[in-house]
Amino acid sequence: MEIRTPRTFRGPWTEAHDLAMAECEPVFVPVIPFADDRGWSLMNLLAGAMSDQGQINFSIQYPGVVKAWHRHDHQTDFWICLVGHLKTGVYREDDNIAWQLVIGEQHPGVLVIPSPLWHGATCVGPTSAGLLYYVTRIYDHDRPDEHRRAWDSVEGFPWELQHG
Repeated sequence: MEIRTPRTFRGPWTEAHDLAMAECEPVFVPVIPFADDRGWSLMNLLAGAMSDQGQINFSIQYPGVVKAWHRHDHQTDFWICLVGHLKTGVYREDDNIAWQLVIGEQHPGVLVIPSPLWHGATCVGPTSAGLLYYVTRIYDHDRPDEHRRAWDSVEGFPWELQHG
């Protein structure tokens, strides 16, 4: 298996989404935090990318948990780790190429994951991680746009902590 770092794109969200879809690979859009003496914030996230067809969710992931693998037929995911850090994994089954990237407080940005790529994450470090994510389609309980497989079913993907 070949494992890569996702391409970094510095431009509008709509163009990042178009690039991810055209190349069928994840795209990382770094975000520069705004900081002053009151604290910090991430501004204008996903401006222009959101529509009334999608939804925003937030989840907490505990240390030691791998939430993988799943994919969608139609929706694109936009992942932003706001609390802690997550090692993300994205896998393209057609050519056995995977991408991994740690995102979070010290590496802020949005990971754009187009369909039909398999994806998941594991918490990095001793504290929980919080993932804010936008999906381009509202969840349909009767017809979910989601397929799952076991977390360890992509042979060679390094979910474990990497030393060295």
